[in-house]
Amino acid sequence: MIRNFLIGLVLASFVYIFYNLYVSYEPKTELTGIAAHYAEQGAKEVGAANLVTAVVVTYRGFDTMGEVTILFLTASIIGFFLKLNKKDEKKVIIHKGTSELLVTSAQLLVPIIFLFGVYVFINGHLTPGGGFQGGAIIASGIALLIMANPNKEINHHAILWIESISGIMFVIIGLLGIALAGGFLDNRFISLGTFGDLFSAGAIPLIYSFIGLKVGAEISNILNKYQKSQKES
Repeated sequence: MIRNFLIGLVLASFVYIFYNLYVSYEPKTELTGIAAHYAEQGAKEVGAANLVTAVVVTYRGFDTMGEVTILFLTASIIGFFLKLNKKDEKKVIIHKGTSELLVTSAQLLVPIIFLFGVYVFINGHLTPGGGFQGGAIIASGIALLIMANPNKEINHHAILWIESISGIMFVIIGLLGIALAGGFLDNRFISLGTFGDLFSAGAIPLIYSFIGLKVGAEISNILNKYQKSQKES
């Protein structure tokens, strides 16, 4: 009896709270503050047709750098805990076999997935997409490759080089924005070009390209470490 009463009291409290939130809610019909500046001046300042993703790597460039750093730390921690010695790395994964359909699909789709991932982050300033999305698409191609052949050897050193060079170039572009334009990751140190063209929006396509390669390499490194951790004698 007491238990049912307490449950009813909790539910009534939630109903009261959400009802007050509903009654007091006032929808915003106009942009205010910095959001209005983005909407009114953003396209002119950064030269990108896709303003949403352009804001991520220009006005909020430090946030993006923090997100990339978090992903790097996550990949490093996972790699640390899944690290194998040289003896274990030579072992093979014992599996029941992969279907011919999956193998054939991987051979056909993986190159297309990689190409689409590159397209997504190169065109991030024009269409929905960007570095994070394109990098994740590339990593999904690696995942399909591993599923089709669990003993497939992924070039770990190539992944590390891509990840490192992309991260360094991302920071260098940010510093060039300080030296040659108005601030960190300011894309205007390269000509904005013609609005809507592929080669436009200043350095944004370069920024997205390096972010896409870095994100793709980091997620692929996680998949590679997990693959090796499944090896058995």
